[in-house]
Amino acid sequence: MAEITAGLVKDLREKSGAGMMDCKKALQENNGDLEAAMDWLRTKGLSKAAKKSDRAAAEGLVAGLVADDGKSGVLIELNAETDFVAKNDRFQAAARDIARVALGVDGDVDAISAAKLPSGESVNDHVTNLIATIGENMRLRRATKLAVSQGAVALYLHNVQGDGVARLGVLVALEGPGDQAVLKDVGRKIAMHVAGTPTPPLALASDELDPEVVAKEREIQTQTAMESGKPREIAEKMVEGRIRKWQEEVVLLKQPFVMNPDQTIEQLVAETGKQVGGTVTVKGFVRYALGEGVEKKTDDFAAEVAQLSGQS
Repeated sequence: MAEITAGLVKDLREKSGAGMMDCKKALQENNGDLEAAMDWLRTKGLSKAAKKSDRAAAEGLVAGLVADDGKSGVLIELNAETDFVAKNDRFQAAARDIARVALGVDGDVDAISAAKLPSGESVNDHVTNLIATIGENMRLRRATKLAVSQGAVALYLHNVQGDGVARLGVLVALEGPGDQAVLKDVGRKIAMHVAGTPTPPLALASDELDPEVVAKEREIQTQTAMESGKPREIAEKMVEGRIRKWQEEVVLLKQPFVMNPDQTIEQLVAETGKQVGGTVTVKGFVRYALGEGVEKKTDDFAAEVAQLSGQS
C-alpha cells in the first residue's frame, strides 16, 4: 500500500472539504490515489461540505456551560443556515460538546477548533462532517470564557432550544469572597438584566467603551447641538453632558437594574458585598445574541423558482 502522508491527507481535505479522518480513510481505501479518494468521498456524501462553505450561516445556536466548581464558564455560537437545523439533535449535541471543549481551552476560536472531542476528532473536523451529513454550511463563529479566582460565574440562557442551548446567552463573572451561592444568584440576576434590558450594555465601565463608538456618538451629538443654533461654547457643554448621559445608558454598572429600577447594577454589587462580607466586583460579562452582526442573505424565492423552471 502506498504511504499515506500528512501532506496527501491535507491536499485531499482542502480539495474536498471533508474531515481529516475521512480523508485519511479515503486515501487508505484507494491506495493513496487522490482522484479515486475524491470519488470515494463523493459516493459517501462527505465532500459536500466544500460546496456549502460560501453560504451565509446566520442561524444556529448559542451554547453555554459553567464548570462544576462554578468559577469558570463559556459561551459559544455555532452557526448554520436555517433555524430548522437548530432543532436537530445532532446539531444541538455538537454545540454542547463544543462548549464543553471550550471550557477546557484557554484560547480563541482557532484553538478551540483544533482541540479534540472525547471521540478523538477535532472540533473543526466534527463540524465539517456535520456539514456533509446535515447538508448546510456551519461554522463556530465565536467563543468567550470567563473565570474568577474566587466568586462565581453565572449563566443565563434565553429562548432556550434544548438542554444548554438557546438563541441568546449571557455570562457574568463576579469576583469576591463569601457565599458562592449568593454570588451565583446575584450573577444570574445581572445576566438576566443584560439579556432583558432595552439597551444592551456595550461595556462594563465607561473607560472600557470602544473609542470609535464614543467618537461616533460624540460626532452625532455635536452635529445635533450645532444645528440647534447654540453658540459653540454652549454647544460643547451640551455635548459633554449628553455624552455622560449616553455612557450611563450603555455602561452596565451605571444601568438601572431591571428588577429594581431605583438601584443601579453598581449599587446592587456593592450591596451584595456587604451581604457576603467582602468586596465584590463584576470581573466581566458577555452577551451573545444569535446571528447579531451577521449579514443575512435575502433570497428572491420567485426568481429562484423561475430559474429552476428555466424561465427568464
